[in-house]
Amino acid sequence: MSNFFLKNLSILKKFLFINLIIFVVLGTFTIIYLKTVQPNLIKKKTANHIQIIENTIDHIRRLNVEFNENDIRRFLFSTRFLFQNLDRVILFDNRFNLIGDTDTLDLDPRSFSKRLDIIEEDIVYTKTKTSRKKKINKKNQKISLTDILINYVASNDFGKPYTYIEETYNQFLLTTIKSVTVKGESIGYLVISENANEIRTAINERKNFIIRTAFVVAIVIFIFSFVLNRYFLKPIKNLVEYTKIIKEKSKKKSNIQNLKKRNDELGMLSQSLDDMTNDLHKRINIAENFSSDLVHEIRNPLASLKSASEIISDTEDKNQRKKLVKILTHDVERIERLITDYSQMLKDEVALSKEQMNKIDLKFIAQSVVDDFNNIYITKRGIKIQLKINSSIKEFKILGIENRIEQILANLLDNSISFSENNKIILVEITKDQNDRVILSVIDQGKGFKEQKLTKIFERFYSNRPDKFGEHSGLGLNIVKNLVELHGGIINASNNINQNGARVEVIFPKL
Repeated sequence: MSNFFLKNLSILKKFLFINLIIFVVLGTFTIIYLKTVQPNLIKKKTANHIQIIENTIDHIRRLNVEFNENDIRRFLFSTRFLFQNLDRVILFDNRFNLIGDTDTLDLDPRSFSKRLDIIEEDIVYTKTKTSRKKKINKKNQKISLTDILINYVASNDFGKPYTYIEETYNQFLLTTIKSVTVKGESIGYLVISENANEIRTAINERKNFIIRTAFVVAIVIFIFSFVLNRYFLKPIKNLVEYTKIIKEKSKKKSNIQNLKKRNDELGMLSQSLDDMTNDLHKRINIAENFSSDLVHEIRNPLASLKSASEIISDTEDKNQRKKLVKILTHDVERIERLITDYSQMLKDEVALSKEQMNKIDLKFIAQSVVDDFNNIYITKRGIKIQLKINSSIKEFKILGIENRIEQILANLLDNSISFSENNKIILVEITKDQNDRVILSVIDQGKGFKEQKLTKIFERFYSNRPDKFGEHSGLGLNIVKNLVELHGGIINASNNINQNGARVEVIFPKL
């Protein structure tokens, strides 16, 4: 039940609830501690009284002191060093007559009072472990020490030390009583009374300390709860709300932009979450657009296939049949190429999400790709690919994925070769600009781009295609553009000013 209750609470409420439980537990132990402090302090003080009483009784027995005023007075004078740390020592005979009081010694040895003053106060008597538990609380009643002695004699604790407390507004009086026995016969009573205000002071100090500590802890918890809620829990709640808006495709506005401005982990989390969401939307849009474009592109060759297949069965002319077969072959290759490249693009996207970028030198990759293409196209079409590298620069380090950089250059060379005539030269140039960015350029001697807005050539299935239409899907430059953007680079296209041909330039960010 408690687990279910906690699961339904917010983090802030869980935090406050746990702190409340801790407060209750600590408060309970504190109350128990405070209740044991006073008895322990009284017990310690009483133990000292009992030790003095026992020593005093031993002296009385050893000196054969009679329990009368003269002998007791002389005894108190001769042993007053025993009581120098005590407030008051009082002796009574068997009839509860006062025969000795240290309070009178400093005034006049002969001036012993015959009675004990009556205390007209609210008196609380609390018994210690040395005697039977007994509590007296009589309001506006005159209680004398003689009455206490009578109760002591009548109790079952007679003969044992007996302690009681007289607690008033400004006094905490601790008194210990014990009967004096000689040869098994009680001859009187010895009373030690001490003002133990330090006990009350110690207890009050502990109470005040606990109250102050509890107050400070409560303020700290309140401040911490406020900070926790305002700067952590509330932003997390906003992130949860943001995910709900994305999930439910709601038009409700979120404050994700404000969270992204934070310079802490929550700001980084908000930025990552927003980037992931935008990337997901981008991928969804790309997939939707690509599917739409792919259907559109396949529809044309399918229509051509349908028409050619309907005509070829009724055509007897061999030349005409060859043309129709060529069209069929062309369209089949076109569809096959579209499906193959589309499948490859999907595989590339999955692979790119798992691959890690490293520091690589572009000139070694370019040299490898150029050598491979020269081995194929020099003998096949007489097309030669030249690599031009700025010799004043030792290295061309970039941050990237090696096989994807090879793919970028290979696709650019494929595109240039498609538009180039036999026995032409294609130039691959690597240099750096004034901002220390590495630039990879592919320059051909073909027909150049017909589009006025050259950004169109990077769109999927753009229309300016070579004659051998079936060998190309129209996805090459679009793939290059996506790979370049993945590496944080920029791709530009232009026509050569002083000669035929086109120039495609890839600018990688500074390492």
